[in-house]
Amino acid sequence: MYDLLISNADIVDGSGAARFRGDVAVKDGRIVAVARQRDGGLAGRARRRIDAEGRLLTPGFVDIHTHYDGQVCWDKQVTPSCWHGVTTMVMGNCGVGFAPVRPGTENELVELMEAVEDIPGTALHEGIPWGWETFAEYLDFIDTPYAMDVGAQVPHVALRHYVMGSRCYDDATPQDIARMAALTTQALKDGALGFSTSRFYGHIDKHGNVVPGTHADVAELKALGEAVAAAPHGTIEIISDRVQEPEEQRWIEWIARRTRRPVTMLVTSNIGLGALDMAVRLNAEGLQVRPQVGARPASVLMTLEGTLNPMRRFPAYAAIRHLPFDEQRQRLLDPAFRAQILADTPKVARYADTDHMISAYDEMYVLPAELSYEPSAADSVAAIARARGVDCREALMDVMASGRPLLHLVGEYRGDLETQRRCIQHPESVFGLGDGGAHCGVLCDASLPTYMLAYMCRDRTRGARLELEFTVHKMTRDTALLYGIADRGLIAPGYRADLNVIDFDALALTDPEMVYDLPAGGRRFVQKAHGFVATVCAGEVTYEDGEHTGALPGRLLRGAIAAP
Repeated sequence: MYDLLISNADIVDGSGAARFRGDVAVKDGRIVAVARQRDGGLAGRARRRIDAEGRLLTPGFVDIHTHYDGQVCWDKQVTPSCWHGVTTMVMGNCGVGFAPVRPGTENELVELMEAVEDIPGTALHEGIPWGWETFAEYLDFIDTPYAMDVGAQVPHVALRHYVMGSRCYDDATPQDIARMAALTTQALKDGALGFSTSRFYGHIDKHGNVVPGTHADVAELKALGEAVAAAPHGTIEIISDRVQEPEEQRWIEWIARRTRRPVTMLVTSNIGLGALDMAVRLNAEGLQVRPQVGARPASVLMTLEGTLNPMRRFPAYAAIRHLPFDEQRQRLLDPAFRAQILADTPKVARYADTDHMISAYDEMYVLPAELSYEPSAADSVAAIARARGVDCREALMDVMASGRPLLHLVGEYRGDLETQRRCIQHPESVFGLGDGGAHCGVLCDASLPTYMLAYMCRDRTRGARLELEFTVHKMTRDTALLYGIADRGLIAPGYRADLNVIDFDALALTDPEMVYDLPAGGRRFVQKAHGFVATVCAGEVTYEDGEHTGALPGRLLRGAIAAP
């Protein structure tokens, strides 16, 4: 008697091999049999059957780059990732998180997370009950049922803040470094999946400082690498905007050689692609250096409701900012108000990058209706203005009044996603950067699994598509192995029964939508999907046609898991 039998599926098994038609049987949370239809399929009784005729069957997606460190305290479904076939997620990325923390200093970690990851501080204050100090105590607190499996990394920013207090922005002493190293090793022994650090100058706190650890001395970074090596497992995640520089690459290479542990560095077109060349060289020697790329360039959505709103540049806009958003949209079409905006002298934003995003009309694109996130030059506000023979501000107000988000792609966007596609296809890259739970007011890239399949594998016409089998492998087996959770990401006997039944022809994203469902009424962009017939976690159906079944079979992952 099987618990679940999925029959007549087009199986994309996560290995990268060609799909095949077959049946999969599940019992006690594990895949117990896989049979090809040409060999007769599977017979036998089952408590639950799913006829997957005409549907894909894939492993559950493993999202290694999220920021749900606070959200797991109140959201056991882990939305919106759960709507996109994710059955395992890893949080604690980019050096930020909520443990360890000294009692009485919790607000300081909230402020750091709010500033760096654009998560409403009010939501974190109301939604996190706190009560822990050590990383082990944090893991114990979040060790509850979920709709997916949850893994955490020990974050350098919180670690520095815990050990150094108000000195955390300064150079660490040898004693500080030794204490941080000991805590890192212990956190990994207690169940952390890895260690993360930020050396990215875009991560700025509310006072205008780069986050603690950004300028950490190489001696500190090497000591923390040694601390990971002293534990039985652990992946090292690094975000740096200097990975193309020889000095930065030298210490990363040292850590990779010394620890022999997986190292993943975030790579985007504006940071530089030299890390991919380094990975080729080092991995040929048996090391594990995996530059991490996303489905599309770093991007932001700009709306009246969002964190980035180009209308705020204009002093006259202050007169309507307090109005409900529907009324604001109406006022943007009012000739008298438009005349005020056209006559205004724009304000300059505090940060140069922000100022550029909200003022570069030739780099502001109306989000394509097909949700390709691959706009053409004609989609820019500047091009729309030229085509209509109006001022760019008029075109801007027309778009903002329509309610359609504006898309800004960070870095050098050349009119297509070919650079991104080549990075994804690079044999040494690993897929990530979904940022689920973060950047609530500017994006919803937790939807990337759906986007990758629906657009990059099926609908794209502006360049080559990705192969379906390759893409599923990159989002399942490949990401699982990077973090040492080797019992999943593959449809084979003995492996964990994390699965997705997908109507590939119907698979589609919905438009990004701003909702106010976080604690204290906090806002966030969400994006849902059509086409997920069923999602299975540990053998239980957790979602049917996008709706939660109520099942919470997920658990907290504690450390590496060997393959069956």
